[in-house]
Amino acid sequence: MTFTPEPATAAPASASALAYPEFRWLIASSVSSTLASRALAVVIGYQIYQITRNPLALGWLGLVEAVPALGLALLGGHFADRHDRRAILLVTRSVLILSALLMAVLSHGGTVNIAALYALVFVAGLARGFGDPAASAFETQVVPMQAFVNASSWLGSAWQGASIVGPALGGFAFDLLGVRGAYLLIAVFQLVAWLSVQRIAPKPVPRPEGEQEPVGQSIRAGVQFVTRDPVLVGSMALDLFAVLFGGAVALLPVFASDILHVGARGLGFLIAAPSVGALLVMLWATRRPPVHRAGRTLLLNIAGFGVSIIVFALSRNLYVSLAALFFSGVFDGVSMVIRRAILRLRTPAHLRGRVASVSLLFIGSSNEIGAFESGLAAGWLGTVRSVWLGGLVTLGVVGMVAAKVPALRHLNLDDPEMTVKPEMTVQTES
Repeated sequence: MTFTPEPATAAPASASALAYPEFRWLIASSVSSTLASRALAVVIGYQIYQITRNPLALGWLGLVEAVPALGLALLGGHFADRHDRRAILLVTRSVLILSALLMAVLSHGGTVNIAALYALVFVAGLARGFGDPAASAFETQVVPMQAFVNASSWLGSAWQGASIVGPALGGFAFDLLGVRGAYLLIAVFQLVAWLSVQRIAPKPVPRPEGEQEPVGQSIRAGVQFVTRDPVLVGSMALDLFAVLFGGAVALLPVFASDILHVGARGLGFLIAAPSVGALLVMLWATRRPPVHRAGRTLLLNIAGFGVSIIVFALSRNLYVSLAALFFSGVFDGVSMVIRRAILRLRTPAHLRGRVASVSLLFIGSSNEIGAFESGLAAGWLGTVRSVWLGGLVTLGVVGMVAAKVPALRHLNLDDPEMTVKPEMTVQTES
């Protein structure tokens, strides 16, 4: 069983998760960590490009962090289900603090060692590989099951808000404080994230008694649990293929420069539009959680995302393009709340770290490989054609999942029968 303290005060349904003091500390940790990571992406990317003047160096930067983060995700899920998740978060966030401080030291005057910066980014990726599954699983130990959907809405809203502010914060810090000062500020935000986790009481390791699987068997148990649940597979596949083929973020600089002719300032608005849409709808979801007929709502919103991307691709007007991207964020925000709730509600406590790691592989693959796919398709088919074709592929994936996974189509998250039973597990071969 997972221990969750009682809420300090009664709260309306829209803020039920916020009634738990520890959840408020979890929100603070998530916001601080996201601000730091988003600011870091801007600062180190701009610094490396200033030094190298080579766009390929930025590609290597993303790869250096993605490879350890994705490569270790399944192992990180195993550790999250075998060890104190809070302790894992404290250790990995300590590593992120130290990495930011060392980046500041490296950037203090003289010639900057690019290889050393890449090495620190690699170390940060290692921390992500272990920290992200633990963070995802730890959320469910801070609030009870009946508050999971509301907690998902608040966490998603906080993440979106920090994702909007973080890059701007990194840019302003770089200009006002210099690169060294920017890294020190990032270290401070990571420290706030660490202190916020420290304020949450230790939680028991939710492991069935007597279970002592080898690492390989443990990882396989998490993968098998996902593959045997068509609802989990279907929801993850929707996220993977919608972002992989329907995402247009990587190509926004091309649209801003060569198609809409709005320059760097217009690019900033284009990048912000989806996040603003997602943030607003996630705040709305805290009051009206999309739990009834959640499966149908998920499918309709992924389809809406695909239509928005098609409209964006065909638009030649900045305001129409902004509206299309805004609604793509709205649809993605609703689907994110539902997918996050499905993941938490349909997974037993002792498997949540491993199942979260499988989900993170889907999400990471769609983001990292999706950016590569967008560039490759644009080179072959042309920018506009590649984007609207990607939207059509997204609609096709929605239709296929709806036809092949009726359990997802009929899913109701407010139906107790649709959520996992505490004793459910998965049997693996010896």
